[in-house]
Amino acid sequence: MDVPAEQQPLRRDAELNRQRLLTAAHEVFRERGLSATLEDVAHHAGVGIGTAYRRFANRDALIDALFEDMMSRVEEIGTEAAKDPDAWRGLSTSLELVCELQTFDRGLRDIMLGTGRGRRRQKLVAERIKPAVDAMIQRAKDQGILRTDIEGWDLPMIQLMVAAITDHTGQPDLWRRYLHLILDGMRVGGSDGTTLPVVPLPTGQPPSLNR
Repeated sequence: MDVPAEQQPLRRDAELNRQRLLTAAHEVFRERGLSATLEDVAHHAGVGIGTAYRRFANRDALIDALFEDMMSRVEEIGTEAAKDPDAWRGLSTSLELVCELQTFDRGLRDIMLGTGRGRRRQKLVAERIKPAVDAMIQRAKDQGILRTDIEGWDLPMIQLMVAAITDHTGQPDLWRRYLHLILDGMRVGGSDGTTLPVVPLPTGQPPSLNR
């Protein structure tokens, strides 16, 4: 049986090219999302497109090679949140950190919230992080601080809404204000009295729906 090109042992120069492509892919996907092409990545890496295709059969193979690294960052956040004895603080902090990652890494956001061809990876994400998310939610409910009707699948919807704020306003930190409003709605008793971070858009400056 033939071994895929990306799994074969590599010469030193070939391995260097592979690492250059992976580094470039991190940077390109972070800025442009997963719609960037393998040609875009090769150009950013400073290698020929033929070299790119020798290392990765297509763009999906390249994304798969990055998947573990992307997921490890999310799983680390969940692990730290689970250690916090204050379940609400662990849940709210982890949600904010994941939203922050997605805001500054469009590739990660596309993987976590992707549609169409990204559904396979999205399913893998759900399988890996949903147990930890469900456990955090249950702990917060048990401590009487989280609404009892909140479910694990609500969090990806919140992440999707928060991501749209940056897309439609171009303001990199504005999402924090609205995430805190959402968190207040999730919390039993509402707001804890903390001032909202970040000021709203100036009056007369509506968000663009065509960015």
